Amino acid sequence: MSNQIFNRVVNVDGIRIFYREAGDRKNPSVLLLPGFPTSSVMFKNLMTALSYRLHLVAPDFPGFGFSDFPPKEQFEYTFRNISAYINKFTDEINLSSFTIYLHDYGAAVGLRLCVSHPEKIEGIIVQNGNAYEEGVRLIWDEMKEYWENPTPEKKEKLYAFLSEKGVKEQYTAGLPEELKSTISPELWVLDWGSMKRPGNINMQYELNCDYRNHMKMYPVYQEYFRAHRPPALVIWGKYDPFFNKEEAFCYKRDLPDAQIHMLKGSHWVLETNFDEVLNLIHDFFKEC
Repeated sequence: MSNQIFNRVVNVDGIRIFYREAGDRKNPSVLLLPGFPTSSVMFKNLMTALSYRLHLVAPDFPGFGFSDFPPKEQFEYTFRNISAYINKFTDEINLSSFTIYLHDYGAAVGLRLCVSHPEKIEGIIVQNGNAYEEGVRLIWDEMKEYWENPTPEKKEKLYAFLSEKGVKEQYTAGLPEELKSTISPELWVLDWGSMKRPGNINMQYELNCDYRNHMKMYPVYQEYFRAHRPPALVIWGKYDPFFNKEEAFCYKRDLPDAQIHMLKGSHWVLETNFDEVLNLIHDFFKEC
């Protein structure tokens, strides 16, 4: 038995995709898709802890982490296109079926993959990932208004998170003081190191603007849930300042057997509530 994580690179249509892999391919596979502003590094602890019983694969999206960051003239930075590349990535590494782990932007990428290739999906694990309007109601109203009527003043205010301070606050915003010591500081430092590359902040801005197209897909995702009924585990941090906690329970509408767990954590429950998340995933795969 080995808990070793292997750091690999594969070429997908001319773009080098970095990914981490752990565990025996004879075991059930999990495709781990990270959220903004991070990369596969967010899953390192989980991969080490679960590699004895699962096969785990965590790619970095193009423009994130250690994957290539091609100029926008050569690559379309939309969730639709990134999803298509991640699907090709699974083909390149011969990952034909898997449970998909969706966090934040990972939901915008991974749910499109579910809809396009339902035959690959054995189950879904959601960690603060949106597929319902309740998750973005009110919280995202200013952003939605900007998308419809952009002005330089609004942009400066709303996109302040695309900064060193903003990246750090992605991890700490809304978090009670007693939980702040659970956040690993290297995460936001690595994220900012990746984001401050020339042109990356502009790419991040454009990709965030494309989030409205992810929101338009909510009815399509919900129909996928009803039609295919994948086993589902939904884990949410009640202190998440970015997505409303009410959304977690919405999954029950279309996935009546979904397991819903509201934790006393943040947007980053893999940091703030690691033991709880680990136990929930253990139990989920026992039942699956």
